[in-house]
Amino acid sequence: MNSDDLKCFARVVHCGSISRAALELGSDQSTVSRQMARLEAAAQTRLLHRSGRGVLPTDAGLTLLDYASQVANTLDEARRVIHSFSEQGPTQVVIAAQPTIARTVFGPISKALKAQFPKTKLRFVEGLGTHMLSWLAAGDIDIAVFYLPTHAHGLKVDVVLREDVRLVAPPDHTHIGSEFSVRHLGEVPLILPSTPHGLRLLAESLAEKAGITLNVALECDASTSVTKRMVLAGSGCTILPLAAVAEEVAQGRLRTARLVGPEVTREVAIASSSNRPAVLELWGITRIIRQEITAIVNSGGWPGAQLLD
Repeated sequence: MNSDDLKCFARVVHCGSISRAALELGSDQSTVSRQMARLEAAAQTRLLHRSGRGVLPTDAGLTLLDYASQVANTLDEARRVIHSFSEQGPTQVVIAAQPTIARTVFGPISKALKAQFPKTKLRFVEGLGTHMLSWLAAGDIDIAVFYLPTHAHGLKVDVVLREDVRLVAPPDHTHIGSEFSVRHLGEVPLILPSTPHGLRLLAESLAEKAGITLNVALECDASTSVTKRMVLAGSGCTILPLAAVAEEVAQGRLRTARLVGPEVTREVAIASSSNRPAVLELWGITRIIRQEITAIVNSGGWPGAQLLD
């Protein structure tokens, strides 16, 4: 016996007719008849008296009707309770992002989530990609918005966009042009984070494929804003997505060149752990995050980004 067949049985007895029950259930008569036959086979006894005037429950059917009604009522109550939780949202959600992404998306996301789930306690955290992988695995955060790592095992991932990575230089470096070949990266002093930061791993991977050696002038594990200040001071160049330096480029304080040969891009994803139970209504929260990111990109608020289906 299953809950669908029991609910159908209760509706048939209530209607006194298989055809009328099928109409109310939005089904067809043959399907309801098969459900009743399956239920009687499972019960190993006749549950309905059939006649030209309709159907009536047998004594066994009357006994089963009490249980079937309880099942139907319990399922309806469960749906109501779950729906109420859906409207209220979870008690707390922790969302993490890498600094550049956090600066772009946390504002709109926080506003949208508070409007949809006013009773939910929201906590936003910044961190490196490697930190977020361990935080997700440990259950310290619920959702991460980050640059998709090479290995994302144990994660439920929704890839949202792709953005190009630029060489970032002081404004007087007019010689770099609008595009800069990856094979020439070894010719410029670079300011990069130490390993295992994603940008450092990306730069080293590019160098290995191009058969060059990077000229790492400085290592900086501070925020992106600190790295930009070092570039402004003339201490070297760096590689960053355009969104991280769009304001300084617009002001003429920094210059960027798109890395080519090959074109260098990174994918941004919304991720949650597949190794632990999901937070209630996590799907709805993830949907809102995606919608807000989509709106940011479409409005031009995420320079250099291309949405992915």
